[in-house]
Amino acid sequence: MAQRRHDPEQRFPPPGFGRVGTRVLEVLENVVYAGIALLLVLAALALLVLAGRTAWSLTGDLSQAPMLELLDVLLLVFIVVELLFAVRTTVEKRELVAEPFLVIGVIASIKEIVVLSVEAAGVVGEGAGFRDRMTEIAVLGVLVLLLGATSWLLRRKEREPDEGEGGEQGVAPGRAAEARG
Repeated sequence: MAQRRHDPEQRFPPPGFGRVGTRVLEVLENVVYAGIALLLVLAALALLVLAGRTAWSLTGDLSQAPMLELLDVLLLVFIVVELLFAVRTTVEKRELVAEPFLVIGVIASIKEIVVLSVEAAGVVGEGAGFRDRMTEIAVLGVLVLLLGATSWLLRRKEREPDEGEGGEQGVAPGRAAEARG
């Protein structure tokens, strides 16, 4: 009996445009990812140059403003490098991995908390301005906790055995006896 074309058990890829079209899209996807990676590397290098200039300016001015600017730029470098890691991971695994983006969110939130904390210190006792900054810091703090918890849950889920593997292979050693009865 001949296999039908839509048979899920068919072991051979469909002939014609499907295979060629998929390959063309894969190559174009790699070109786009390479472009993104190149732009992220250039951005990271430009930010490092800016950080170096800011650090050099600290030799003449040890005030709070250049220190905050340096910290701000360095945290941006971390964000860009983490984005580059996320792109590399996506290309290597051929799937979108959430954890690098969660780390980026944590770093970006912490960066804003640091900046807002310094700004809030400058407007202590000014009422609405101080209150607004403190509210933003609180919201960002909760966001950091939620992103951290999400990352933790993802890691925990990755350690669990796959569902549907059958038998007791996916059962933890302590639960094997419970599963038998």
